[in-house]
Amino acid sequence: MTNENVTPDGGLTAEAQAVLDEIEEKDVGFLRLQFTDILGTVKNVAVPADQAEKAFTDGIYFDGSSIEGFVRIQESDMRLIPDASTFAVLPWRKREDGASARMICDVYNTSTGEPFEGDPRYVLQRAIDRAEEMGFEINFAPEPEFFLFEEDEDGRATTKTGDQGGYFDLAPKDLASDVRRDIIYGLEEMGFEIEASHHEVARGQHEINFEYDDALSTADNVATFRTVVRAIAAQHDLHATFMPKPIPKINGSGMHTHQSLFKDGKNAFHDPDDEFNLSGTAHSYLAGILEHAPAITAVSNPTVNSYKRLVPGYEAPVYVAWSDRNRSALIRKPAARIPAASRIEARFPDPSCNPYLAFAALIHAGLDGIEKGLEAPDPIRENIYEFDEEKRKEYGIETLPSNLGEAVDALEEDEVILDALGDHIGEKFIEAKTEEFTDYLVDVSEWELDRYLEKF
Repeated sequence: MTNENVTPDGGLTAEAQAVLDEIEEKDVGFLRLQFTDILGTVKNVAVPADQAEKAFTDGIYFDGSSIEGFVRIQESDMRLIPDASTFAVLPWRKREDGASARMICDVYNTSTGEPFEGDPRYVLQRAIDRAEEMGFEINFAPEPEFFLFEEDEDGRATTKTGDQGGYFDLAPKDLASDVRRDIIYGLEEMGFEIEASHHEVARGQHEINFEYDDALSTADNVATFRTVVRAIAAQHDLHATFMPKPIPKINGSGMHTHQSLFKDGKNAFHDPDDEFNLSGTAHSYLAGILEHAPAITAVSNPTVNSYKRLVPGYEAPVYVAWSDRNRSALIRKPAARIPAASRIEARFPDPSCNPYLAFAALIHAGLDGIEKGLEAPDPIRENIYEFDEEKRKEYGIETLPSNLGEAVDALEEDEVILDALGDHIGEKFIEAKTEEFTDYLVDVSEWELDRYLEKF
């Protein structure tokens, strides 16, 4: 096992030692050692801060059999090794008797000393390693949207929004502007560089954009972002949700994901001589995502509810196409003021996904396009929402899976995306999502009762 916190002579690295110094300086009493299960739920093991050095050198053991999709009871011993670069004091946990901080961890198998193949962070690292072998560095910039809802008298979430704001509205319509401000302050204390925040299209819906970063740091940031938003919203007696479609018949929440590759310090997606300022590498990467989009949706849109968002008419893309102009396509090429900003934007992921797995799936799909030299189709500059079925066939435009069951079927048939997940997570993820969709199919909804109970 390679422990990046320890030097060859057995001492701590400068970065790990700096964390120990900061723990003492900021009077940190407890550490949360954070990781995620395969469904993207953040888990943590809390230890006294005086255990930090042991965590760096030896790791902290935990029972993996109790974590969704990890291991069976007879294989349960796991070890957490913290990534010193992720240390941050939790802004909502400051107390007179000491602050709390967190570090994001990699999960290791204690019996082999190797990285645990069921760790989503390891899955993303494998994708990054593949890109590096091809000479590329990968940057990601997601835009996770969320809703803020009022709580009832028992502290349970409702779907009452408390505001009637719309896209880019200001107070008083946007009554949550103070909450967004506090969330931004909390994120900045956690090390985020915030670019902008605004009220989104739907009532109660919000977006906070943060600076792009390498793929692994960005996935860490998404997991942290969701935790910070929920915690600070709760301080305002509000419930923050990243559920894709909590309110019917209005826009749902997406997580548009911007991506670019760099090679030798230059943006490998930029070509000033191309009509769209996209290089051949970018066209092939884009084509790879389009090729594997049905299977990717099982990972990037992983809940039954995700497919209530992916319907025409609510600004969510459902058609497998790309465009340099409109937002009805699955992938958009945003305008870029400078060559370094050339990128593509995958518009179909939603914020309920496990960011490590979703990013890994996107990367492997894009790299597969580059390796195979796939050619992107012509961009669609018209509003695809206005196309009838005949016109979509004329343009050769396919649609995404219409439900989670179809997406899982597509995943099972796609060797590239299955390989991206690895054998362990591929098997456990399909098992969990098949069970989720089966439970949904046998359930009877309030809509059905309202419509049929007295009619038949």
